Amino acid sequence: MRSVDDLLGEGISGRRVLLRADLNVPLDHTTGSPVISDDGRIRASLPTLQALREGGARVIVAAHLGRPKGTPDPQFSLAPVAARLGELLGTTVPLSADVAGDDAAALAAALGDGDVLLLENVRFEAAETSKDDAERGELADRFAALADVYVDDAFGAVHRKHASVFDVAQRVPHYAGRLVAGELEVLTRLTTDPERPYVVVLGGSKVSDKLAVIEALLPKVDRLLVGGGMCFTFLAAQGHGVGSSLLEADQVDTCRRLLAAAGDRIVLPVDVVAATAFSADAETSVVPVTEIPDDLMGLDVGPRTVEIFGTELGAARTVFWNGPMGVFELAPFQAGTRGVAQAVAAVAGLSVVGGGDSAAAVRQLGLDEASYGHISTGGGASLEYLEGRELPGLAVLTD
Repeated sequence: MRSVDDLLGEGISGRRVLLRADLNVPLDHTTGSPVISDDGRIRASLPTLQALREGGARVIVAAHLGRPKGTPDPQFSLAPVAARLGELLGTTVPLSADVAGDDAAALAAALGDGDVLLLENVRFEAAETSKDDAERGELADRFAALADVYVDDAFGAVHRKHASVFDVAQRVPHYAGRLVAGELEVLTRLTTDPERPYVVVLGGSKVSDKLAVIEALLPKVDRLLVGGGMCFTFLAAQGHGVGSSLLEADQVDTCRRLLAAAGDRIVLPVDVVAATAFSADAETSVVPVTEIPDDLMGLDVGPRTVEIFGTELGAARTVFWNGPMGVFELAPFQAGTRGVAQAVAAVAGLSVVGGGDSAAAVRQLGLDEASYGHISTGGGASLEYLEGRELPGLAVLTD
């Protein structure tokens, strides 16, 4: 796989580079005009983007935002992203009025060395995510016409067979950006010969969302710590009542099988923070997992669980964490995620935060990002890589 540093070595001054970036940031619409609430993904794109600019490339950035229905939708416009990207780069970043149409072509042709253009949300074109190869191919042809080379730095999208991720790379010389290369280096360490003890922490709401990665990781890990809403299906599999907590009844037998196969390698919560309602001002109580009242729901792991998880993490040399321990967005249910996040940060060896809500929690809780070995920008892509799946956006770069 050729990297952007190989491209820089070839010389790129005056060449047009189509850079696929992951700029899918959360927007707050409550104040009227949309405001970016977390610019972490934009900042993560800067090393590759700056290197291309410094090399004299004329950079055309393609990205998506949210899930528009294949047509232009103002609430998913990349306009706020263009403004923030310009602030971070210290230059004006124009936004094309279309994705890969006449306006994009005109603005791309007008770029000077070191200039940056942001294309409008690629998902405003239905062909971007089409299952039909010919439809995606037509859009990819228009992307390819804008540039001389293609660089994929959107790790968060490499598990998608989309026109701007997969098909365009078949049409022009292609390279992996620094973010993608860095993600691959870390994930390879997790999957080939991790330093032991190797501990994985999984949270989030549903067992079904993480079942494939649990199956893939169990033979490889020394401990699998399970929190978040998904833990209640495991607790039910042990015969415990879970009150009104989130429960996937159709996964109980699967969890029972996993527990039997894993022995003591799966570690579950011993206490939870429970409440009658999902609310920022909820009255809470800490209860053992063996005594959750019928009218309460568990919304965070409890302090004794944080202590046990912290002990396991304290002995680890390699850690992968994906998924919060509770509803960290609400103050009464933040302590579990905060405590586990702090324990992950203190790991003496390699600590990897697997993107998604875990990365968002680190930033929202005000934790030091630099204290982690690596914070992934692609939660879904990271999980699918660890599952052993072939990721289309990576496979096409190896060609």
